[in-house]
Amino acid sequence: MKSLDRVIAAFRRFPGVGPKQAERFAMYLLRSSEPETEEFMQAVKALKTSVSQCGVCCDYSDTPVCPVCSDPNRDASVICVVQQPQDAAAIEKSGAFKGLYHVLHGAISPMEGLGAGSIRLKELLERLESSKGGVRELILAMDPDTEGEATAMYISGLAKELVPRITRIAYGVPLGGDLDYMDEVTLGHALKGRTKI
Repeated sequence: MKSLDRVIAAFRRFPGVGPKQAERFAMYLLRSSEPETEEFMQAVKALKTSVSQCGVCCDYSDTPVCPVCSDPNRDASVICVVQQPQDAAAIEKSGAFKGLYHVLHGAISPMEGLGAGSIRLKELLERLESSKGGVRELILAMDPDTEGEATAMYISGLAKELVPRITRIAYGVPLGGDLDYMDEVTLGHALKGRTKI
């Protein structure tokens, strides 16, 4: 069953999908009706042909400028820089941020051979320069790991002359978390980022 093995192998390439789950996905497609399978194939094809990167923030969009960037009610003076499109989606779901985004599509990772040219950093700097001082705050919302920290520090160094205020998102103890289960780094960041009540 070469065809089935190819489909299983294709699903295995998806992040977080193991061999059993890939097999279940493939078997589901095999058992699906012809219209269901056709709809799935058309949806995947449309994804590749109609979705591209927003011309402003580099997030994925099916229009040249995404709905967030084209929304006149958003605060264009605050830009939140994230590593991946799903990071912007997660922040957006919180409803707590009303500014704009910039998606880097990765992080600086010398161990993996990814330098500043591998991410959408040039587009961010061009965006800041073209705003002519219109951006008053740059929020760096990178992952709290080595690559995220390196990327945040690098951007901070490059943007400090272009933006008056550069901040890093706070991270620490999650709501409902137990302190005795937290690692030292998380607790350290939580203590440094404490706020007055």
